[in-house]
Amino acid sequence: MNDSNIFMLISSFLRSLLSPLLGNDATDLSIYVVGLVGVIIVVFTNAVILVLMERKVAGFMQSRLGPNRVGPWGILQTVADTLKLLSKEDYQPREVDKWVWALAPALLFIPALGAYAVIPFDNQAVPVDLNIGIFYFIALSSLSTLPFLMAGWGSNNKYSMLGGMRAVAQMISYEIPLIFSILGVIMLVGSLQMSSIVEAQSKVWFVLLQPVAFVIYVIAATAETNRTPFDLVECEGEIVAGPFTEYSGMRWSMFFLAEYANLFAVSAIATTLFLGGWQPLPLPGALGDILQFIPGWIWFAAKTYFMIFVFMWFRWTFPRFRMDQLMSFGWKVLLPLSLANILITGVGIYFYRVMIGG
Repeated sequence: MNDSNIFMLISSFLRSLLSPLLGNDATDLSIYVVGLVGVIIVVFTNAVILVLMERKVAGFMQSRLGPNRVGPWGILQTVADTLKLLSKEDYQPREVDKWVWALAPALLFIPALGAYAVIPFDNQAVPVDLNIGIFYFIALSSLSTLPFLMAGWGSNNKYSMLGGMRAVAQMISYEIPLIFSILGVIMLVGSLQMSSIVEAQSKVWFVLLQPVAFVIYVIAATAETNRTPFDLVECEGEIVAGPFTEYSGMRWSMFFLAEYANLFAVSAIATTLFLGGWQPLPLPGALGDILQFIPGWIWFAAKTYFMIFVFMWFRWTFPRFRMDQLMSFGWKVLLPLSLANILITGVGIYFYRVMIGG
């Protein structure tokens, strides 16, 4: 079996099984529902794994063991924490705006789920291979600012409101350099389609052609996912927890489930844009031929989890920025650098085309 076609094989099998019973339209809808359920299962399972990974990485960075009591090597600690959160009281303060307050956690999770639809996990293994895949990802990621503001406003708490406004200011500020860092890659490929971007890296990964854009993307994505040193949304060193102050139990955990879903998504996009996606290391000779036998989804998973480790490494290494430092760094450093990178990329593409034409 060709691993790169496994999603197509599953889809063809379901279509052949359901078409005689349901008809073409109902079969198409059923396949999309199965895909959505699969994505939800992947997101929840991955979140459990990433929480344990975060705690183990934190323990390693701080010279301690981390979870080591529940299950072998502490691997069931996250499951125990999930059961604890499910059993906690779902407390609702009396003066909150009930609909706004209740919808905020769910709405934050929707963009995180939607981003998985365009991620190319392997060759021909893209849930929806849109020709504007990058634009779709950027549009969805920008929606996550609204639920933070809703959580702060709906809580009817001045600390929550200030936290929500701080979240919106931070995320909007860092979206701009993040988008500009992606533009350099789009200019090299001439396409917004994720699969085309990966295929263009068969000879060289774009992290070598766009190193400045890669660094800007990693920094801006750290701020977009609200992780240290840019976790001004929660700022756990303060007495209150920003827009999360009035939430408890599973409503509270939905915010952090969305954070880990977003962490995987931005790591997967970094893999797609800069690290060759499912492509193996482009090495010459016999070693390169050997690497070709490793399935693409393994390459993709290895690179994505490497990027996740980098984000976790940042969290447990760097101290938190102040709000004024965070805003100044975004507008005065990252934005000019990203614009300069676009200019240099455009000049480089022009001279390359002149040389090829000559």
